[in-house]
Amino acid sequence: MKKSSRIVSVDIFRGITVAFMILVNNPGSWGAIFPPFEHAKWHGCTPTDLVFPFFLFIVGTSIVLAYHKKKANNTSGIYPKIVKRGFKLVLLGLFLAGFTWKFPFFKSFAVLRLPGVLQRIGVVFVIAAILYINLDKKKLWWTFAGILLAYWALMSFVPVQGHTGDFTKEFNPASYLDLQILSRAHMWKKLYDPEGILSTLPAVATAIMGMYLGFILIDTKRTRKEKLQPILYAGIISLILGYLWSFSFPLNKALWTSSYVLYTGGWAFIVFALIYYVTEIAGWKAWGKGFIYFGSNAISVFFLSGFIAKSFYIIRFANGERIHTYLYKTFYTSWIHSPKVSSLIYALSVIFCYYLIVRFMYKKNIIIKV
Repeated sequence: MKKSSRIVSVDIFRGITVAFMILVNNPGSWGAIFPPFEHAKWHGCTPTDLVFPFFLFIVGTSIVLAYHKKKANNTSGIYPKIVKRGFKLVLLGLFLAGFTWKFPFFKSFAVLRLPGVLQRIGVVFVIAAILYINLDKKKLWWTFAGILLAYWALMSFVPVQGHTGDFTKEFNPASYLDLQILSRAHMWKKLYDPEGILSTLPAVATAIMGMYLGFILIDTKRTRKEKLQPILYAGIISLILGYLWSFSFPLNKALWTSSYVLYTGGWAFIVFALIYYVTEIAGWKAWGKGFIYFGSNAISVFFLSGFIAKSFYIIRFANGERIHTYLYKTFYTSWIHSPKVSSLIYALSVIFCYYLIVRFMYKKNIIIKV
């Protein structure tokens, strides 16, 4: 979408999400983080656990905004473009997982983590976009409900080593499948991977939730004020349903449980409704300009932040000290004596640096499409 045709609230929502992703991924110290900026240990949902589903949610919204005219016109040749975009995202994710600063500059495949954030975004995008192109709205809702119920049934009734309905790290079907197919060598943790194979299925449902927002936004029969009500209703209903379901199917990001899909999607609707009211109805858009910068180059700045952060942990000075450690000690812990405060200020400094980059790109009309 060109700058002039973009929906401001969508870019702000996407920008807030990406900025928060970078913030929580770049603390000064992983041992000193304020609780809201940490993921839940296993079951549960912190503000940080909302970030990734928010991004997949807005991916679903963007699919509708980008493809609804092509879908209506039965535009041919759309599938290769969808697959190509998803493939590029997967490759970027694998590059981040595997690159090193020592020859041959890439890890051996034997120890390469195959799942990842960008990989999941790519796979979810392809599946969700193809579903959108081929299904009408009613069939999409049936698909959404079917995914959540099928995943719940698989996780609840398929036995794993004599355990049924066990949502621990060791004995759940999602982790077991990842261990069998990926093996520990290609996973983030020994027992599970938060972007594993089976849990990608409900992640697609998160994108379908975002499509509902897209349907509302492209509805020309409703005024902006009339669009706000169904967005809020969708949020409140999803939040309640997700919370109630969590008593039997716990909220869990690593497993991307069905209750987690509804709960996080509910929050996404509500947060977006607030942004939409402030920007599109009240007309107060200046506050979100910085987030528009982030939202306009979301994937590129996320990739760049991951590349630089990993490089700072890999590259060492002659004395063996990492770049990250040197910067953190020299400019933060040397004068900020609270570990958590210094860690947070470091992360905020990182955000500010990327703000300068995306602001420059936006001003120069540099929009990198993946």
